[in-house]
Amino acid sequence: QVQLEESGGGMVQAGGSLQLACTCSRHISSINQVGWYRQAPGKLRQSLASFTFGGQASYADSVKGRFTISRDTAGTTVYLRMNSLKPEDTGVYYCHAVLGWTSYWGQGIQVTVSS
Repeated sequence: QVQLEESGGGMVQAGGSLQLACTCSRHISSINQVGWYRQAPGKLRQSLASFTFGGQASYADSVKGRFTISRDTAGTTVYLRMNSLKPEDTGVYYCHAVLGWTSYWGQGIQVTVSS
């Protein structure tokens, strides 16, 4: 099993930056995939950025060049650095992990970008 806990959300003005952190209960190298999703009001949950088992990062087109996924040297925390935030980035951000055939989710954290 994997427990995930997000932190770092909040409110920011358009053009600003925030960094989210996801603390994992096991080493990231033992997880097939770990990354970040967003659910905007009235919309489906969308994948934003993730690390695959091989360590490669991938991004949704909507955040490419603005968001960066990274991990700490201890291998238990995944970050999402968000720059040039837009009002449409508002939503609940979830940390997500895949271990074997099972998906795990954090509780989610609110990010609000004001215009």
